Amino acid sequence: MSRKISKIAIANRGEVAVRIIRACQELNIETVLLHSEADVETLAYRLADEHVLIGPAATSESYLNIKNNIDGALSVGADAVHPGFGFLSENADFAEACEEARLIFIGPTAECIRIFGDKIRAKELVQKAGGPTIPGYQGEDQSEETLLKKIAEIGLPVMVKATGGGGGRGLRVIRNLKEAKEIIQSARREAKSAFGSEKMFIEKYLERAKHIEFQIFGDARGKIFTLNERECTIQRRHQKIIEEAPAAHLDAATRNRMSKVAIEIAQTAKYRGAGTVEFLYQDGEFYFMEMNTRLQVEHPVTEMILGVDLVKAQIMTAQEHGLLWSQDELTPRGHSIECRIYAEDPYRAGMPSTGKIYEIDFPHGPGRRFECGLEAGDVVTSHYDSMIAKIVVMDESRSRAIQKMIETLKETVIFGVKTNIPYLIEILKHRECVDGKMTTQFIDKYFPNGLKPSELDEDILSIAELIRANPNGIALAGAANLSGMSTSTPHHQSPWLIGGR
Repeated sequence: MSRKISKIAIANRGEVAVRIIRACQELNIETVLLHSEADVETLAYRLADEHVLIGPAATSESYLNIKNNIDGALSVGADAVHPGFGFLSENADFAEACEEARLIFIGPTAECIRIFGDKIRAKELVQKAGGPTIPGYQGEDQSEETLLKKIAEIGLPVMVKATGGGGGRGLRVIRNLKEAKEIIQSARREAKSAFGSEKMFIEKYLERAKHIEFQIFGDARGKIFTLNERECTIQRRHQKIIEEAPAAHLDAATRNRMSKVAIEIAQTAKYRGAGTVEFLYQDGEFYFMEMNTRLQVEHPVTEMILGVDLVKAQIMTAQEHGLLWSQDELTPRGHSIECRIYAEDPYRAGMPSTGKIYEIDFPHGPGRRFECGLEAGDVVTSHYDSMIAKIVVMDESRSRAIQKMIETLKETVIFGVKTNIPYLIEILKHRECVDGKMTTQFIDKYFPNGLKPSELDEDILSIAELIRANPNGIALAGAANLSGMSTSTPHHQSPWLIGGR
């Protein structure tokens, strides 16, 4: 029996909130933005049909406050809640609270979220489904003596991970038994602070692995679809930076095996909606890592090569409607790459950069997609994650997609805060990335501290300093007059862009 949705409350912010609003507009569904005090002057706020203030800037009092989100959605008569990604998107209590309040939660069931949110229960389910898991220890005995003994048995290097963890928090790598005790204690403290539990498990650490994930989707009738793989190997501190689809080097036989396992895991869990099964792949073998029970940040690369809309599919499934595609139609075409744009200084190890956006301009063209939650005049604050946009490209081959991304990044203008654009360009130009041979150690090996400061002409430095000091006093058109200057700026960019990059 179908459930009609006329109004969706968006329990999120930034570019994902904009993404959801755009999908709702195309489906003729009204939107309500549940926002904090810090997110009034944002693109999502301007696009939403209605707005409800749910608390101050602090996430614990707004975006992570279940009661405030539920009350906000009910106050304007919303039928459903879309959690986006991050914040409450993988919070089983929130999904349960929505259903109790007769709000449709656009995502999987609370039980599915609970299973995969507990890394130990998730591994047990995967083993039941016949999936390969990384050798390790996940027992109830959490004494340091037992953990140290298991580490010695598994063999170094190993990872200790929080059972309820995610995003790299509560995760540590142990390479030396002498340091193991101190590292375990540190991981436990972080896990307790972030997730309310210091329970840990141990896994063998794969040092030459690739990070391959499969997008799956469970429709309203219980059928599980696989939407091929993405590669998310290029990571910094366990956070993805660049994603692509398909994977750089994955033979058809391995792809089919991984896809089959992903489907079996989802079927065993009776999964519904969008989800991602993540694997580590090394030496021809793959191992289950985790399953994310939500829309992924990197979902656009899948949409680009398959011609689907995952957000619309989520909304249609929540209404008990069928999907507009069959498994046979989900055949990838071309290659897509996504770069996450962060407001940070690439020459100072990624130090966050905050302030007003004075100019933002994306070079639109065939096979280029831009997802951003900000416009000129908006402010990047220190309250939230520093990712401000995503740039996605698609071309007929991986090499052409890389080149298109480099050119797109070079032509992108973001003035007012520094961004990681120069960092992304250097990564994409690196031979190991070009050849597709990178592993999850790529950043630590080649770019552990970002980029080295560039040697700039003194005239250019003085102009850049003038722009930073008085951004409103110099017309953008004046930048063209600087093009004749002799420069040594990276990538032959106009010196005008120094302040924004």
